[in-house]
Amino acid sequence: MAFSRESALDVAKVLSESLPYIQRFAGKTLVIKYGGNAMTDEALQAGFARDIVLMKAIGINPIVVHGGGPQIGDMLAKLNIESKFINGMRVTDTATMDVVEMVLGGQVNKEIVNLICEAGGKAIGITGKDSRFIKAKKLFVKHQAEGMTTPEQVDIGHVGEVASIDTSFLKLFENSDLIPVIAPIGVDDQGNSYNINADLVAGKVAEAVGAEKLMLLTNISGVQDKQGNVLTGLSTAQVDALIADGTIYGGMLPKISCALSAVNSGVTSAHIIDGRVPHATLLEIFTDTGVGTLISNIKTGE
Repeated sequence: MAFSRESALDVAKVLSESLPYIQRFAGKTLVIKYGGNAMTDEALQAGFARDIVLMKAIGINPIVVHGGGPQIGDMLAKLNIESKFINGMRVTDTATMDVVEMVLGGQVNKEIVNLICEAGGKAIGITGKDSRFIKAKKLFVKHQAEGMTTPEQVDIGHVGEVASIDTSFLKLFENSDLIPVIAPIGVDDQGNSYNINADLVAGKVAEAVGAEKLMLLTNISGVQDKQGNVLTGLSTAQVDALIADGTIYGGMLPKISCALSAVNSGVTSAHIIDGRVPHATLLEIFTDTGVGTLISNIKTGE
């Protein structure tokens, strides 16, 4: 692609200004949860793949964890398998779990691997069942039906949470040119498979490997105050206060809880990023502007 002299100078300026960030993050591990519009828009898909390849090329170790809820829903509909939800969680019987494994571990995972390889990288697709590196346990959902005085614990099938992460398996990729792409499927000691929320898996992976950053791509501009303004930088104490006063609620709570847990467990910072913005991950890493909300343990004024 040809550049005018002015455009070339702009590119050179950007590259030069990114040097301190490259030096800071070289050798560090970043865990990126890939989801939302970034997974469905072709231009955003290509841009994301190039960003991941660039990170690896300059010495950063990216680990990609992906979701796939809409794709699972589409496949279940094609197979005439009814989707049922309790408190927003998909009820996952054995037949549904078979579809989840096929879609997440096969279709979606390999599409992402292919995108990264097309961008010039070397990606390897894995699930938590590979080497059993994601140990899972059954997740029970609290549900209070009409007329009940207290909530009950509901078994929704093959839906799990992370019991442990085998870091020795993931560290095999650090000093290689391979980029791991993880489908959020775990396994228990009996070999049973579990579908796990991708945000949760990304957070627990980040905690386990001592990642520098956890980045959660979303379809929103970031955490917002009650007036709808994006809060670009928050301490964990400020996040706790926003949850307590009801500013953060509903569907944002699981992502925020995941980010808080990661930061409180040693991850330097967590980012809720607007994945609808082209090259959102690079903007968040290599500029002061960013495209979302950064959460850290740094207290206000430090």
